[in-house]
Amino acid sequence: MNDKLVVLLIEDDPSECEAMQKYVESIHDVVLAGVSNNSEKALVLTKAYLPDAVILDLELHQGGGNGLLYLSALNKAGLAKHPFILVTTNNTSEVTLAYARQLGADFIMTKYNSQYSAQSAIDFLRSMRSVIASHTGCSNITMPDMTPAQEEKFLERRIQRELDLLGVSPKVKGYRYLIDAIQFSTDDSVENLSRRLAEKYNKTPSSIERAMQNAISHTWATADPMDLEIHYRARIRPEKGMPTLMEFISYYAREMQNEQDR
Repeated sequence: MNDKLVVLLIEDDPSECEAMQKYVESIHDVVLAGVSNNSEKALVLTKAYLPDAVILDLELHQGGGNGLLYLSALNKAGLAKHPFILVTTNNTSEVTLAYARQLGADFIMTKYNSQYSAQSAIDFLRSMRSVIASHTGCSNITMPDMTPAQEEKFLERRIQRELDLLGVSPKVKGYRYLIDAIQFSTDDSVENLSRRLAEKYNKTPSSIERAMQNAISHTWATADPMDLEIHYRARIRPEKGMPTLMEFISYYAREMQNEQDR
């Protein structure tokens, strides 16, 4: 099977999230479609990405909700494709774990076990690829059978969801411009980017740039710092405190290109 395993991580421990993200970046057969520390938001991501597998922390003390609420809501969602559920937990209650299984947990890994690590959770899913494939119908995030128009729309949705995860408000004017800018830069260079956007929207290049930079500034001023840390992993110069417009666009363009190339 050449398809990549698409995984959604529902976890509220930043160090655990970082460890999993770093490990996934070092391998080539797994894609981390999204990360959430909130069971309600995680259900939205599940519907959007239809992942092959979900790594679910039962205790979301630093986020919102909990893993049992997520499983219950997932059962009512009526998804065409139900993900393989790997529960990770520090909970020792047999009643709670039995209830998780009843709600649809396929496997439970206990974090207090000395053999547990972020890598071991990912490697377990990799070892279960054939089971997960028959369980869900394993998908390929690049969807090679799509038409060019469908690929373009899919890329647009991917960029939009990345911005949403980061906390960029759809209400700010620069939100739409950023989506287009990243999409243009995924296929081409960033040269004449503002001019291309200005022609598309019948605006001046300077007003386009201003709106995009304002969207970034607004995000760094209002978004949850944990979301920023998790979802924007490029180095930011301390004297700036936030990425420049070109750094931001280039970062997400590379992220989209890397997903397509994996």
